[in-house]
Formats: sequence, C-alpha cells, structure tokens
Amino acid sequence: MQKIWVCGANGQLGRAINQVVNKLEYEMLDTDIDTLDITDTDEVLRFGEMNRPDIIINCTGITDIKACEEDPKMAFKVNALGARNLSIIARTLGAKFVQLSTDDVFDGQSNKPYNEFDVTNPVTMYGKSKLAGENYVKEFASKHFIIRSTWVYGDGENFVLDFLKKVDEGAHLSIAEDHLGSPTSARDLAEFILYLVKTSEYGTYHATNQGVCSRYEFAKEILALTGKTADMQAVPLQESDFSSVRPAYAVLDNFIMSIIDIYQFADWKTSLREYLQERGLLHE
Repeated sequence: MQKIWVCGANGQLGRAINQVVNKLEYEMLDTDIDTLDITDTDEVLRFGEMNRPDIIINCTGITDIKACEEDPKMAFKVNALGARNLSIIARTLGAKFVQLSTDDVFDGQSNKPYNEFDVTNPVTMYGKSKLAGENYVKEFASKHFIIRSTWVYGDGENFVLDFLKKVDEGAHLSIAEDHLGSPTSARDLAEFILYLVKTSEYGTYHATNQGVCSRYEFAKEILALTGKTADMQAVPLQESDFSSVRPAYAVLDNFIMSIIDIYQFADWKTSLREYLQERGLLHE
C-alpha cells in the first residue's frame, strides 16, 4: 500500500483529498501546522525519513492576500521555503510531489485565459511567494506536479459560505462585476490530483472547473440555487467587498490537460449545485 503525505490536511483541499481517496489503496499521512512546521527543514526531513511517503501533496500556504502584503517575510517563509523543504525530502525519497499554486502568479491584465506556457508576472506578495515556491519545486523535485487553480471552495472558509453568511445577516453587498474566474470545487480538484499522481505526466497544470464568470455572476448563481435574496449591487473590483486586492482576470486555461487528453473537469455550475446539495443548502 502506497503512502500519501498531505501537508495542510485541515484546509479545504486537504480535507477533500481525504474524503475522496480510496483508503484501501493508500495509507494517509496527514499533517498541518499544529503537528508539523513545513518551514522547519530538519522537522520536515525527519518526518519524511521516518514515514517514507510515496507521494507528497503540499496544500499548505498563507493565502490571505492582505496578510502576505503586510508580512512578506512570513509569506515567503511558508509559501516558498516550505515548498522547498518538502521538495528536498521528495527528491531524497524518490517520491512524487504535488505543489498547489494559484492564478496569482499572473498579473491579471490579460483578456484571454492564461495557459501553462504564458509568462508569469505576479503583482501581489502572495503571487510572488507562490511563484518562488513553484521555482523551488522545479529545482529540487524531479517528479513534480505543479497545479494552479482558482476560486476554490470546499469544506472551510471560502467565497460561497462567506457570501451566504453575509446574505443571512442581511448585509448590503458590493460584488465585483469585472473580476473574472472559474469557480472550482475542492472535491473535483482532489479527484484530479489523485488521478494525476497515478501517472508520470509530470509538469505544470492549470486545473479549474469549466466555464468563466464574474464574481457578481457567481454570487447570483449561488442565490438562484439556494433560493435566497440579497441586497446586492455590481461594482468595480476595487470597490468590492470580497476581492479588491486580487488581480482582476483570474481565468486559467486547462491547456496541458487538453493536449494530452487525460482529464476533463465538470462545468462550474454543475459542481456548485452538487456542493450546495451536499450541505443541505440547495433550494429544490
């Protein structure tokens, strides 16, 4: 039985991986900040040598955009050096390594979806630190999968649940009509990762649900599916409640996936409906 080490197991994607993985096929080694500090090189190497995983999945990271801007040292320590440490032990063990990354490695100024061959140009500290992490992975882990996704929602803090909470509180909401992306189910992303690690198709992947929408259109679809109403207006990104410091264009093209024809994600509306249904939030 192979071993999968999930770093950041308490996050949305870490939880999703544990929910969809076949426990008869893999032994799970789950760690998070309370059990292992990925920025401590010796601690990472010691855990890896002791447990000898076949696959390492790095779901960790400081994703709070404002926190990264306020404390760049911490952002790079976790998002870059943490990835470096895990890459080093992956190489030592000959393990496959999965690094989760983000659309923030691009500047958001495009008018067409970014594919894996487009030039990166991060403008936020979050994006810069995640790109540094990608570069460390390429340098140290030969058997790596770098997976960039966007607008991920699952079991934890995310736009969908945060939005619904504010709706239930009766808040007046200003939602960006010019912030574009592809809402992506953490469960769908987890299933793709578990499919990919069985292959030797190493490299960088863009992995999102199919389709594109604005934050405002996303919010309207959430309202339609839950049967709720809200005091909500469409505004420019810089005036929005949820995403004012993010790059405006967050659309990724699953280009490599289409070239080698190995996988296809569901449409974002289909996965959103399933997500809300699972949580008893779908209005029938």
